[in-house]
Amino acid sequence: MFSAFTQTVKAKPSLAAVQADVLSGLIVGIVALPLSMAFAIASGVAPQHGLYTAIVAGIVISLSGGSVINVSGPTAAFTVVLLPIVQKFGVGGLLVSGAMAGIIMIIMGAAKLGSLIEVVPYPVTVGFTSGIAVIIATFQIKDFFGLNVEPVDGHYLEQVGAIMRAVPTATLADFLIGMLTLTVLLVWPRLRSKVPGHLIAVLAGSVAAWAGSKISPDFVAATIGSRFHYEVNGVNGGGIPPFLPSLNWPWNLPGADGTPVGLSWKMLHDLFPSAIAIAVLGAITSLLCSVIADGLSGCKHDSNDELIGQGIGNIVAPFFGGIPATAAIARTATNIKAGGRTPLAAIVHSLFVLLAILLITPLLSYIPMASMAALLFIVAWNMSEVKHFIRTIRIAPRSDVAVLLICLSLTVFFDMAIAVGVGMSLAAILFIQNTISLTTTKKMEREHHGLGELSASVAVYDINGPLFFGSAQKAMKNIAAVSPDVRVVILEMSKVNIIDMSAMVAMESISQTLERNGIGLVVSGLQPRMLLTLRRAGLRRKTGKVEFSRTLADGVEKAKRLLRSLREHQAP
Repeated sequence: MFSAFTQTVKAKPSLAAVQADVLSGLIVGIVALPLSMAFAIASGVAPQHGLYTAIVAGIVISLSGGSVINVSGPTAAFTVVLLPIVQKFGVGGLLVSGAMAGIIMIIMGAAKLGSLIEVVPYPVTVGFTSGIAVIIATFQIKDFFGLNVEPVDGHYLEQVGAIMRAVPTATLADFLIGMLTLTVLLVWPRLRSKVPGHLIAVLAGSVAAWAGSKISPDFVAATIGSRFHYEVNGVNGGGIPPFLPSLNWPWNLPGADGTPVGLSWKMLHDLFPSAIAIAVLGAITSLLCSVIADGLSGCKHDSNDELIGQGIGNIVAPFFGGIPATAAIARTATNIKAGGRTPLAAIVHSLFVLLAILLITPLLSYIPMASMAALLFIVAWNMSEVKHFIRTIRIAPRSDVAVLLICLSLTVFFDMAIAVGVGMSLAAILFIQNTISLTTTKKMEREHHGLGELSASVAVYDINGPLFFGSAQKAMKNIAAVSPDVRVVILEMSKVNIIDMSAMVAMESISQTLERNGIGLVVSGLQPRMLLTLRRAGLRRKTGKVEFSRTLADGVEKAKRLLRSLREHQAP
């Protein structure tokens, strides 16, 4: 816990490094300001909740996490999970489920599950992130074209149907503002300017919307100020309240019916599946970001500490109006490119957002909703990684392509949590299937140099590969069906590196079957730790029936003695 902060303090960064972090934090803050509002809006809540998340979670996670370079806050990946929660439980339910997810993430980190989450198969990751990108882009059509879409709580196809029915309500003003913002976002990177394109694009859209309304009264584009309203301590206004995030119990915030959600076991029970989904997605996204950041910066993160830090941040943020947060790949990459190397950069980014709330909230109200939609279009495009998606489809094994497409389809048409669960299950099944194919059992020919002169009554089987629940039966089934003239079986197991309980049971069954048929068994070359495991399971040396040897040559000698003993025992 707090390993990133501790590592930074021990390193004693120079004044030049501190200055680089401050500058990087300011640049990331400029990028994060519109993105935080956009992701909150896409999640179904007012934009200030995204800003509060960037402030509180950004500071807490940077201090308590395991990555010195990550920048955390609201992200695009969460929107597809959070929107259904808001629709069903309101903003209060969302914040409570976020705090519950934080507790789950701390448990995951304390249980050392960080390294396990890092090995999520690539097809699963690409599949659900591409699916999320499709959903994000689809749901921005409404604001990009200024559609008056009827409220629908159904799945993706029902949402698309509602959007299609609303096409006749499109407004020219919103479309033009959206296209202007999108054009700037696409063209600006080619100019190689150090000024973030997000800021210029949103600024251009806002100025155009304001100028258009002054030129023509009919040119009216929806803005943050016209879409969102607040009432704080008797003060009413449009857009974002110009107040700092304040402490408030999450369960006192309204649910879907407008009344406080309250705190009860039933509410916690109802929100638990959502909390699991938030925790799993947050863990995967954060650790994926950490791995990418390590590759770009040369730093090294602690995956379990990062999970604990993300958990602490997600517990604290809801008490200040923050929605679930995770490490953000785009903001982290910007931080690295700008020269940030310590948690100070993330803290400065959060302080920049805080100052923006105090100083420029009236100006933020002029940001058009179409500009926010255009911004999210670009986020969705970058998130989909179309080039990697197409390349995977072209060169990956058919089984991996199937997993990718299934994850994408389930994410879009059903649920992200289902997609990850099914994808991981399919990937695990394919892994087991591939691992089973690595385990072979071959009967060794008598001409083998290690066998010497061996009687035809002795059969030698070479077992190569891991023996576990998937491969044990396959490896052992041929051994049980030995020819009638065989009196001793040697199992050459020097190349076996894994034995699980299923394999132990299978070997015990083989031993008993051979013993009933009067056939001796010699287990040769098994590693000491696995040999000890077999003995604990009950498979021990039995004089005249079961023997163990360290080498094949020693096993051949023991087989000869065992064969003589069996013949003497069977002689009249």
